[in-house]
Amino acid sequence: MQPPITTKPPATAEKSPAPEPPRFREMLMWWRRWTVLVAAIWIQASTGTNFDFSAYSSDLKSVLQISQSRLNYLAVASDLGKALGWSSGFALSYFPLSGVLFAAAAMGLVGYGVQWFVISNFITLPYFLVLVSCSLAGLSICWFNTVCFVLCIQHFTSSHSLALSLVVSFNGVSPALYNLVHESISPSSASSLYLLLNSLVPFFVSALALYPVTTKPSLDTSPSHGISRHDSHVFVSLNVLALITCFYLLFPISLSPPLHLLGAILLLVLPLSIPVLVFAFDYLLRDSCLGHQSSGYVIVDMDEPEILKGLASDLSSDRKRREEIEIVKIGDEHSLSLLIRRIEFWLYYLAYFCGGTIGLVYSNNLGQIAQSLGQSSSDAKTLVTVFSSFSFFGRLLSSAPDFTRKKFELTRTGWFTIALIPTPIAFFILASSPTCRMTIQTATAMIGLSSGFIFASAVSITSDLFGRNSVGVNQNILITNIPIGSFVYGYIASYLYESNTNSGTKSVVSDSVVCVGKECYLRTFLVWGCLSVFGLVSSFLLFVKTRSVYHRLDQNRF
Repeated sequence: MQPPITTKPPATAEKSPAPEPPRFREMLMWWRRWTVLVAAIWIQASTGTNFDFSAYSSDLKSVLQISQSRLNYLAVASDLGKALGWSSGFALSYFPLSGVLFAAAAMGLVGYGVQWFVISNFITLPYFLVLVSCSLAGLSICWFNTVCFVLCIQHFTSSHSLALSLVVSFNGVSPALYNLVHESISPSSASSLYLLLNSLVPFFVSALALYPVTTKPSLDTSPSHGISRHDSHVFVSLNVLALITCFYLLFPISLSPPLHLLGAILLLVLPLSIPVLVFAFDYLLRDSCLGHQSSGYVIVDMDEPEILKGLASDLSSDRKRREEIEIVKIGDEHSLSLLIRRIEFWLYYLAYFCGGTIGLVYSNNLGQIAQSLGQSSSDAKTLVTVFSSFSFFGRLLSSAPDFTRKKFELTRTGWFTIALIPTPIAFFILASSPTCRMTIQTATAMIGLSSGFIFASAVSITSDLFGRNSVGVNQNILITNIPIGSFVYGYIASYLYESNTNSGTKSVVSDSVVCVGKECYLRTFLVWGCLSVFGLVSSFLLFVKTRSVYHRLDQNRF
């Protein structure tokens, strides 16, 4: 009789061998998931085209021979396109994600392309059609954002907040990148080049991102049991790289503009190699450590399915409870009818309206602010770069709640409140000393930092409070405050701007009246500062009302 063959498995189990290297196919699938995130980063880095409006707004005003109020309506029209951003959610119901991506690229191509033809005097269009082209360009930005949101949520279900914070942060780097391209092509070229870049670059980047975007999400893309640890290491590495990119673009470097631009492009391509390098480093480090020590911590990742099961059971029991008492709690999925009946939503809406939206309108007026203070167009470009760079840094900081959850018991809405504090301070600083160049740059940096954090954290807050599955529609409902705020704040600024032209502080440039002097925006800064204080109070009330929600989310998580 032959000996039994069941005597070896116990012996092999006692040896607890080191884990085998991941198979190439599994590793490739894991890497392809990260290429989706990198593609979303590229899309965001090329589609923050609304931030460079102030770089060419003065020339657009001169060519069209319009007043400051009518120029403000062009900025409002661009933001008004965002009010139709919900249409991208419906488009996803009928078209693939790649189709929505190229529809956004086509809208941007036409919207900014028409404006470039107008400002370059190739064609002459009535003012109304220029308004339509601005709206189409603004709508394209919302469609791009929706594509990136869906990619992050589909491919990073358990860490979508980290993915969203990282991806959205790169939207703030667009003006600095476009400024580098402008300087590399010809520093003395007309500002109309910005419109040409806004039209062509997103279309080109969309073509590059097509292959990763078509990658289908997989329920199990991990090459090993330690995937959650590897994911966290990759996210940390990508955030560090993003921070390096921020400082690289912010601080002047003794390089020619073409070399400076080449370095920025390399920093945007480098994230493709980060997942492979991090995984290889983690595997080699684990292999060099004692086997029983490293394997003892894998249990944390092995318990993750149990956590998900517990969360699923909690969700199912909550669903049954809601069916019994017909009440939807904050943190559950919210339809539009439920959303607009929530006091928390309106506090959130007001905080965003009086915080991030004011920062966006301020950035749109940077060209006129610099012009009114007698500064050159290069100074205006510097202010745009400062705003965008610190907005980028603020967007990176929006991931702080995810990295510091165990050290600081502060909810995401609490961080939101803290992020709003620099905005009123900056406006009051501008009102007190608007003529000092260093003061303007410092205040611009503070407003960019604050608004960048708000823009990036808003998606995760919307997901936390009103449901992850409804974030696409609910977030687009939230940002309807942008065109409203753009009109209200822009009208206040233009009205006070033009009222000062009657006091003798004016000049005429190409038949358009230009206000000159610190009084042009003095009262505007005071009004904006007071309104941002109101937004700060609203965000604090939101923080107080939602602490229990985040406590419940933390209990479900752990």
